[in-house]
Amino acid sequence: MKVMKHIKLLFLYALLLCGTAIVGRAQGIRVSLLPDMAQKDAPVIRTMEQNLSNLLTEINRAADRKATLDLRSQTMSQFAKDGLLMLWANASFYCDEPFVVERVWNFGDSYMVRHVPMLLTPRETDASAEKYQEVVVEFSPDGTISDFMFSSDLEIGESMEHGGDAVDLERKMIILSYCDRFRTAYNTKDLDFIRKVFSEDALIITGSVVSTKLYDGKPLTSVKYRKQNKEQYIANLERCFKANQWINVKFYEIGAGGEKGGMPSVTRSTENPNFYGVRLRQEWKSANYSDNGYIFLLWDFTDEEAPVIHVRTWQPAIVGGEPLPGEEIFSLSDFENR
Repeated sequence: MKVMKHIKLLFLYALLLCGTAIVGRAQGIRVSLLPDMAQKDAPVIRTMEQNLSNLLTEINRAADRKATLDLRSQTMSQFAKDGLLMLWANASFYCDEPFVVERVWNFGDSYMVRHVPMLLTPRETDASAEKYQEVVVEFSPDGTISDFMFSSDLEIGESMEHGGDAVDLERKMIILSYCDRFRTAYNTKDLDFIRKVFSEDALIITGSVVSTKLYDGKPLTSVKYRKQNKEQYIANLERCFKANQWINVKFYEIGAGGEKGGMPSVTRSTENPNFYGVRLRQEWKSANYSDNGYIFLLWDFTDEEAPVIHVRTWQPAIVGGEPLPGEEIFSLSDFENR
């Protein structure tokens, strides 16, 4: 990845030497995608560069004029257009870089570009509250933009490139891409997607901190867990969406060995090779509520085109003023034989 960063810097420096000036956000954005495969991908890479350049330029035009997005001429799937418009309804964002240089990942039947930089402002907050946010863009084999979503802070570049074979790397990227899509659905209040992504027999476990008093008056804190089925969770989530004008959810990868050792962030089931467990740190901020805790997701990739979640858990990061012990954070082994 260090080599890739040097290439990016050299590319930008070369453009500047050619006399290309920094431009305003309303002007065109140049995109250069660095393939990880051979030159056989060159034609579609050029198509993806042009399509992403056109889209980023339109996003900046709309942001600069405080206008609605006009996606009629964009080479995007209807799914990608709908998702982007839902994001736009909840926040204003723009790309502050005149040149976007990123790696493109080839999955055979699709392509992915991560780390597209954006500055974002939720529509309900003051414009001075801009936050840096990265975007993930996916493309179909012909270069059409097939999905556009906010990225989680999930490190799948350097950490994965130094470990595991190519199949493991590709699968982890696909899994974390679905995690990005899942997280974005909360930000856009896309209840339909969340309903579809949970299996009908999904188990949802939510922990909350409770305090009791000992005989000497000192508080004793613990975590109390509540189970919900899919319909209960969806009903509660619908009420939450209605009660909050805006929601901002972020995922952070715990790391290859957990925050204090233990299971990796993504593990494959020994009981069913199509099942994968994902452990993440979640930051939830909304108009009426905020918290910070751990998320565990049990993904079923039996249907590659429509994976589902069988288990979702949430645990508080801090209990009684102390971090939740690493051994108490849910992992795949807790649900292998459920």
